[in-house]
Amino acid sequence: MRPARVTGATERMDSPVLPEPVLRASLGHIAAVNSWLGGRRALLHHLAALWPDSPEPVTILDVGTGNGEIPRTIARWARRNRRLVHIVACDVHVQTLAIARERCAGDPDISVAPGNALELDHADNAFDIALLTLTLHHFEGDDQARALRELFRVARAIVVSELERSWPNYLGARLLAATVWRNNEITRHDGPLSVLRAFSPRELHDLAVAAGITGAKVFRHPFQRLVLRAERAASREGETRA
Repeated sequence: MRPARVTGATERMDSPVLPEPVLRASLGHIAAVNSWLGGRRALLHHLAALWPDSPEPVTILDVGTGNGEIPRTIARWARRNRRLVHIVACDVHVQTLAIARERCAGDPDISVAPGNALELDHADNAFDIALLTLTLHHFEGDDQARALRELFRVARAIVVSELERSWPNYLGARLLAATVWRNNEITRHDGPLSVLRAFSPRELHDLAVAAGITGAKVFRHPFQRLVLRAERAASREGETRA
């Protein structure tokens, strides 16, 4: 049993204009939850599995980058592991993009640019890997499959990280909304709603099928985090891709 999925609701994070200090703090809350509940660890696990064996820098597109914490985490991990990478971090929200640009400034492995998940301004197969973290549930209806289709168009492999819609996740978000997030109007509202707009493993897989992505797999990670991963056939020499 899990809560019914909520559709047609708007998260405050998606409002075009927000109080900057409140937005900044809310983006920090999302990054913290990603760290506490294993989102970063799961992401790096899948990136390592997909990493091409090439002397050239691996190119990554991070769509819906938020405050830029994901690209910063990947860049640090790559340097520790002596791997070359270039990450393009994009977001459609103007204020959020400004915060990401500020936080990623000075990192030579990250570029920050505007980007709409539904219409990415990149050529087919422009990147090795494209990422979408805690962003897919912000879309409604056919736009969810459309976002996945665009992600897979511009990259040879994709990693989509989402919450699992479950009672433990929902009750945990309600508890945080009443305590840690109680003074932030965005996170207090959006945290529990994000869980109710999120997915079951079957729903996430069905979206990949609807997007025409064959061979996609959904993995469950601790703290009820879901990761959808898909690769193009023979995108790495000597391997058969899903």
